[in-house]
Amino acid sequence: MGTDVIDLSAAADSITSVSPDLVRADRLNQLLAAGSAAWTALREELEELVTAGVLDRWRRPQQEVSFHLAWQVADYVDFYSSRYHAENLGRLFRPDAAPLPENWLHLPVGYHGRSSTVIVDGTPVLRPRGQIRTEAGDVEFGPSRRLDFELELGFVIGGATAIGEPVPVSEADRHLFGVVLLNDWSARDIQAWEYVPLGPFLGKSFATSVSAWVMPLTALAGARVPGPQQSPEPLEYLRCGDPWALDLDLEVWLRPAGSDGGERIATVGAAEGLYWNPAQQLAHMTVNGASLTAGDLFGTGTVSGPGEDQRGSMLELAWGGSRPVRIGDTTRTFLEDGDEVTLRARSPLGNIPLGPVRGEIRSA
Repeated sequence: MGTDVIDLSAAADSITSVSPDLVRADRLNQLLAAGSAAWTALREELEELVTAGVLDRWRRPQQEVSFHLAWQVADYVDFYSSRYHAENLGRLFRPDAAPLPENWLHLPVGYHGRSSTVIVDGTPVLRPRGQIRTEAGDVEFGPSRRLDFELELGFVIGGATAIGEPVPVSEADRHLFGVVLLNDWSARDIQAWEYVPLGPFLGKSFATSVSAWVMPLTALAGARVPGPQQSPEPLEYLRCGDPWALDLDLEVWLRPAGSDGGERIATVGAAEGLYWNPAQQLAHMTVNGASLTAGDLFGTGTVSGPGEDQRGSMLELAWGGSRPVRIGDTTRTFLEDGDEVTLRARSPLGNIPLGPVRGEIRSA
């Protein structure tokens, strides 16, 4: 991405590869529904038109435009696909047991989130309220005291399917339109009290931030690298003929309340940090016959690496609050009102940026 944007709605009559209505729409959903052949044809034509300067008259400086959520999110699923993250949480919460749940190496663990609270980069995040169990064992209602971020990638889905029509890993590219950076904000104290026996609910559903830009997956073709070795071998429906991952450098920046600038507090490699890849996640999400709708979104789950500065959540960086993270002349164990978190990502090959995703915490 450069410093300009192109107003495709205004330039629609110059486009011939797809119906002009697909680029005049104020959201991407009609294009997502048109399928991968339409996405590919439009992208190829736009590359030619931009190179030839045909669209220059519709260029606008980015600072002169407002960014909105690029598509209407139809459904939202979040996975738990970083082995380092899952093992860190296992050691934190189950120190006397195996770090990974028994099923974790056999399937991409996930849960259904709330699509109506997916928000775009720059939208403030209101500190959530809920039930919290205190250290004394009492249950009370109030604002979360352990508000956290989660560094994730998100994948935007196109090409609807019918109920009962699973998507095999070999056909995932027909449905994986593009990639966003995603922050799955988490109220750890609310989550800890509610998640047994059915998993995340109010501790996650209050806000999920995504980048304003959706990077087409085809634009990251050069960033595909071999995926991690998986043992035990996945069941047949999860086996990839050519296992892959995305070579992306992911970063977390935190600007404490009252500070003029932020600091980078974590850097993670997505290829190293994710055990299950997007094709496997999509195949598992639909193997029971669940259908896809154009505009569906799924997140990878928090991406963490092996190092202490490669952890994609404050829960891990501050090790459950026991090791405060120093940022300038202050420290944090969890997020305070006025703090701003920014996620950034970049592909080393071609220096292709994703994001950013910013969110400032507002008082409950």
